[in-house]
Amino acid sequence: MEALKKLLGDSNSKLKKTSEHFDVKIYNFSIPAFNDKLTGKITCPFAIKKIVNGEKVGCGWYCYAQKEAYNWIQKALTNRYEATKQDNFIERIINELNGKRTKKQIYVRVHDSGDFYSPAYLDKWVKIAEALPHIRFYAYTKSHDFFRSITLPDNFDITFSTGSKLDHKLNKVIEKHAEIFNSIKELKKAGYIDAHKLDLYTTKWYNDSNNVGLIMH
Repeated sequence: MEALKKLLGDSNSKLKKTSEHFDVKIYNFSIPAFNDKLTGKITCPFAIKKIVNGEKVGCGWYCYAQKEAYNWIQKALTNRYEATKQDNFIERIINELNGKRTKKQIYVRVHDSGDFYSPAYLDKWVKIAEALPHIRFYAYTKSHDFFRSITLPDNFDITFSTGSKLDHKLNKVIEKHAEIFNSIKELKKAGYIDAHKLDLYTTKWYNDSNNVGLIMH
């Protein structure tokens, strides 16, 4: 499969709006949501996708990153997924970020599509963050257990997404997590910080609570 010259995206519409609001620069890295449509390989191993009493249950069916806006870039997403498995992945991301020319604080949203599909893959992102302490990395993830046995560098922040096969282990008092609500009113009544329009409100740099609220797409 043809290799991509660049692995990082220049942000989707939400991230561009967030960049402008906070006067920062956000890049994003994406792989296929739930599974790679071209190979069938699972990319979100803890996402729920099942049928209960004839009803579809879980983000494996409904994830926004499986909708039409992402369908036309499936080949590029597959290329990025394949790149993550190569020995030079860490080097490529580091070199690409070192080549960015901006005076603004750089953030990298890891996986606006996809997830950490293995501990070995997560370790690659940890090594990237360790090599670039001036850049801030953040992600939502349903792969909660991968993080419970490691210590992340200070410039790498994680929010546990609910709707995971591991939700039964989630301690919402001490673990930062994201809940999806039907409305802003419902979100605020529950005591969550609204991150549905400005993405950096999920991060520790702009949100000192463990409660991140999103709105159903």
